[in-house]
Amino acid sequence: MTQVLQLGPLALSLGVLLTVAALAVGHQVGMRLGRRAGLDVERVLWRMLLVGLAVSRLAFVLQWRGAYLAEPLSILDIRDGGWEPGWGLAAACLHGLHAVRHQGALRRSVVATVLATGATLVAGHLALLWVARPAQPLPALALRSLDGATVPLASFGGRPTVINLWATWCPPCRREMPVLQQAQQAHPDLNFVFVNQGEAAQLIERYLRRQGLELRHVLVDERQQAGLALGRQALPTTFFFDAQGRLAGTRVGELSAATLARQLQQLRQASSLTGPTTP
Repeated sequence: MTQVLQLGPLALSLGVLLTVAALAVGHQVGMRLGRRAGLDVERVLWRMLLVGLAVSRLAFVLQWRGAYLAEPLSILDIRDGGWEPGWGLAAACLHGLHAVRHQGALRRSVVATVLATGATLVAGHLALLWVARPAQPLPALALRSLDGATVPLASFGGRPTVINLWATWCPPCRREMPVLQQAQQAHPDLNFVFVNQGEAAQLIERYLRRQGLELRHVLVDERQQAGLALGRQALPTTFFFDAQGRLAGTRVGELSAATLARQLQQLRQASSLTGPTTP
């Protein structure tokens, strides 16, 4: 499950924060050792970081190249969160060690940077596992559909369910809506539920009609109860519940076709481990 630190309307992935912290620790260790030895190690460390970022992004793009090739410019839009950090870390380490292979003093600083970064990541991930809460169930909420019918969120249990919190005024929500619409059409075995936050049914209907969006399971949540129940008020936020109604993943921020495809793949895997879905 994706763990997120909520600071008012700002939501930050703990995994991202941990990675940034690990890189900062490794950088400081390498810089201090370099300064003590009178060496300029900063250029090597910055190149390692750039190589790591580039390879991390490239590895993700290659894995989901079908989605990116449909819109090549989306490769440059890193807001979708499409990264493979393991590949990036490996590439950064190999580049750094290769760059200083004939420079013993610099090599010690680079090796120390790699070890400090890795140790921080391992310790941080273990800490996150230690404090992780049990998987959150579907909220016991009943919301209204656009036609006024009462729809309990629990009624979507029994098959994998994607719940998207959105609003018509939210630019990233608007950008990802066509991607979610396409996914809903392409995956009829999954539930896609669009829970609008804080807006009236008439406004939502006008927006969907104007944008030509044909979505099933659009729910009205004028009091934003779903965001409060799920502990996420940043928009957009998308929750992925397995077939047993347990939270299997969270994506805070905009989804692209590629990052959504990865989340759905992980959701299917989680659901296959927890048992069969009901028809």
